[in-house]
Amino acid sequence: MTSEMAGRMDQTLETLHGNGDHDAIGVTSWVSVCPRGLWKVQQKQTREGSQKSVSDAAQRNLSLSLLACSSSRYPRIGSLCRVRVQLKVDEAESTASEKGKEMLSVQPEQSVTEVTEASAFPRRPDSVLQVPLGDWTTLRLGEGQCDITEACVERMRAGEECEILISPVENGPDVSHPAEGNPPLCATVELEAFTTGKESWEMPPNEKWEWVKSHKERGGTRFRSGDVWGAADSYSRALKLLITLGGHVREVERKGQEAEEQRDANNDGEMLSNGLPSANDFKTTKAELHSNMSLCQLKLNQPERAKASAAKATQLEPGGAKAWYRLGQACQMVNELEEAKQAFRKLLEIQPESLAALKVIKSITNREKETNAQLGLRLSKMFS
Repeated sequence: MTSEMAGRMDQTLETLHGNGDHDAIGVTSWVSVCPRGLWKVQQKQTREGSQKSVSDAAQRNLSLSLLACSSSRYPRIGSLCRVRVQLKVDEAESTASEKGKEMLSVQPEQSVTEVTEASAFPRRPDSVLQVPLGDWTTLRLGEGQCDITEACVERMRAGEECEILISPVENGPDVSHPAEGNPPLCATVELEAFTTGKESWEMPPNEKWEWVKSHKERGGTRFRSGDVWGAADSYSRALKLLITLGGHVREVERKGQEAEEQRDANNDGEMLSNGLPSANDFKTTKAELHSNMSLCQLKLNQPERAKASAAKATQLEPGGAKAWYRLGQACQMVNELEEAKQAFRKLLEIQPESLAALKVIKSITNREKETNAQLGLRLSKMFS
């Protein structure tokens, strides 16, 4: 994961957040993520939205009181979106569709009754779309609960319906491919109404910081549950918002002695009175996110990306032991043994008792000796 996937991964996650390609017949395509891995999504509009369709929906006394937005607007971060996803299959494919439905959906445990909250349902590792099929569901856009579904909704107006084709990415890691000869899975997504949200640049800094913390916490929860792709997505979302906060944090730092005294009084690492983190907390959080992203990329067998993420973490927080360990692991995976030794030696400076670092350094040293011995033997044969 993109995030960066998470660079998706940077490239992959960036496409998830709206940088899709448009072809001549109006089909938008991108690569998205779910707990099962990377999936290619093709979206085609089948019904246009209109102000009238939204008004009619409101008149039907929806189970959720959503503010219907103008048809010229799209959902934004924080929007509560009233959506329905249904599997679309031919009669001849009815048997296969049951299997597809199991893979695509999360079955609802109960009907939606809340008026102002998003629907609650688990994120499952064996599901692609995550959202319950066939029922109206309320998603809070920007949380990444249902990656593919949310990416579709970001491109839709109230009252619109679209058709999507979903297929696993060729040779993508952690992807279970459908049986040979099966067509891509097809579903429809309807957006009935949505509440007003915000672009990231419209958010006040303290609200962005709350989103950053929420994404970071969600990433940890997903990683512990085995949802590595989802964790990387959450860390990526947090980093993208955190970067935009840098200027605000620096501005607070420039305010002088008054802000300095306020930070000193806040020595337990809590936020300043304006809801923003101190410069030190900002840097620490950014380093932790890069380090966590590196761990995800290692798990997803993306050593070059993991190396870059870990290097950023060590630059921000030179005392971060986990980041140095992950940097060493990534360097090992790309066969940069001297750089790996330097990373593990740095780790030993921070944690002299680290048996893992000592073991790896010894292993690398023995490996280098064997390589040199083999090279010397070859050279001796060449000149003998």
